[in-house]
Amino acid sequence: MSVRNLNFYYGGVQALKNVSLDILANRVTALIGPSGCGKTTFLRCLNRMNDIVEGAHVEGKILVDGEDIYGPEVDVVQVRRRVGMVFQKSNPFPKTIFENVAYGLKIDSSYSKTEIAARVEKSLKDAALWNEIADRLHHSAMELSGGQQQRLCIARALAVEPEVLLMDEPASSLDPIATQKIEELIQELKKQYTIVIVTHNMQQAARASDYTAFFYLGELIEMDHTEMIFTKPSIKKTEDYVTGGFG
Repeated sequence: MSVRNLNFYYGGVQALKNVSLDILANRVTALIGPSGCGKTTFLRCLNRMNDIVEGAHVEGKILVDGEDIYGPEVDVVQVRRRVGMVFQKSNPFPKTIFENVAYGLKIDSSYSKTEIAARVEKSLKDAALWNEIADRLHHSAMELSGGQQQRLCIARALAVEPEVLLMDEPASSLDPIATQKIEELIQELKKQYTIVIVTHNMQQAARASDYTAFFYLGELIEMDHTEMIFTKPSIKKTEDYVTGGFG
């Protein structure tokens, strides 16, 4: 995935300023920076989630396998299948565990019941949830713990087999044990998927990502290998932020 000269506006307010970066396959890229710096806005640009915001306007290009997802002939639904998203707050549907994961597959009528069942099982296994709920597939998803609900939402995103998985602070509302499970899961998932994660937690970015991009006031200040960002950043503003100097 490549981003080139991305500018984003909420009405007359510019939220992102000329952002260019490459997101490498089968790697975890963390987006860090103080609140309001454009991290989540940038993340939502990557699968056109900002299209639903009234007055939003995008300039520049975002390429997935060389195709500009903002091109005039592009199907937005297909973009969101290729680039899945997991939100900050787990948002399971008030349905069974099985129906939650199968939801996106049932919209596409080309899958048989057998195929859907197999895909649901694989997705729950990939999300490290299967062993905990295999005998409760037809129970309400609302019975799950917060951490389990978040992994269910990850399974739901995986079921349609995206190429890229976007995660907006996926562990921010979870306890330390559930957070550790999500971080371990991210490390497993990058074997199959390209992952972009927004986090306010510096330790989490350091633990879970291969690359880190630091945003400030809508600009990409610096992007590098995570180890370099946290030990030898090239730019003073990055150093100030990761060492707690501001933000």
